[in-house]
Amino acid sequence: MVGDGRIVEPIEKPANEPATLGHGGRVLAAVTIDAYNEELRDENGFVGDRASGRAFRAILEDWREQLRQQGEDPFGDTPTGEISKSKLDTYLKGADPIAAGLVHTAVEEFANELAIVVQRFLRLAAWKDTECIVIGGGLSASHIGRLAMGRAVVILKGKGITLDLRTIENHPDEAGLIGAVQLAPTWVLDGHDAILAADIGGSNLRVGVVGFKIKKGDLSKTSVWKHLHWRHRNDLPTRDAAIDRMAEMAQDLVNDAADHKLKLAPFFGIGCPGLIDEHGVISQGGQNLPGNWEGDGFNLAQELARRLPRIHGHEPLFVIHNDAVVQGLSEVPAMQEFHRWGIFTIGTGLGNARFTNRSFDEKSGKT
Repeated sequence: MVGDGRIVEPIEKPANEPATLGHGGRVLAAVTIDAYNEELRDENGFVGDRASGRAFRAILEDWREQLRQQGEDPFGDTPTGEISKSKLDTYLKGADPIAAGLVHTAVEEFANELAIVVQRFLRLAAWKDTECIVIGGGLSASHIGRLAMGRAVVILKGKGITLDLRTIENHPDEAGLIGAVQLAPTWVLDGHDAILAADIGGSNLRVGVVGFKIKKGDLSKTSVWKHLHWRHRNDLPTRDAAIDRMAEMAQDLVNDAADHKLKLAPFFGIGCPGLIDEHGVISQGGQNLPGNWEGDGFNLAQELARRLPRIHGHEPLFVIHNDAVVQGLSEVPAMQEFHRWGIFTIGTGLGNARFTNRSFDEKSGKT
């Protein structure tokens, strides 16, 4: 089901379906993208928001308020939004039983919410028979995030739902760059060492050089060679200023790669929020980006093409996809034991995508 209530059947493609090279493509070399950016709603709003980073903070603040009424808030006057995940991890393992109990109680309640969200997604036709969900986003890198995920698995198993929940293998800050390699067929990458990639979020922008070694189509050794980070939310740039800065970051990395004799493919893979159509237009979900990025009046690939020079004499080819999809694609090498799997990225909201492994079909004969 998509945001307007329409039912979308799972996209089942034969294993020999050719991969497509284009924005928002559903059939890639390694996987078919069955669904992404699902916006389930109930009477309280978006279902995914119940398992977001903001939701965890709201739960923690609610329990702090209950303790304050008894004069026992162990975190003192520090606003909940200013307590880092690492600090919460320290409280959880610390000697203060009230502080540890407070964090544990918030984690337990959040785990119940995560389990509910998982159940709602599994009811969707496009998420049917999902065997594993990878949890990405900033919360996944913390102990409290892993504890919530483990508790959610126990809750689900108690309800007869057998499903693996795993934390993302790559660091969340790098996964959104590493996955961009999977957007390109191997013939685009052949003879090269690396690609340009960008991960655009509502608060941060990362542009990087992603290195790889292809052996019989295997991209399991992909890693970030170098990346640049800009927290654009602090600067409040216009849309044009943000695109200019992104192009400057990319150009700096192209120059660095050349200085180190790294052969870049003329390819730029980009992950950003929202629904991406075949023309590279963000048709929905780009409202948190600087300026107005949605609709036919703006095309990110075209804007970048005007700003970036050739790479080794070739005009760079741009492919744009949803950021949760790209982060999920970083897990392709680790998901080969499964047929159907998905990703939740826990951030300000809940990014999501569901995949079917094409290599699984080829090995098993299933379609």
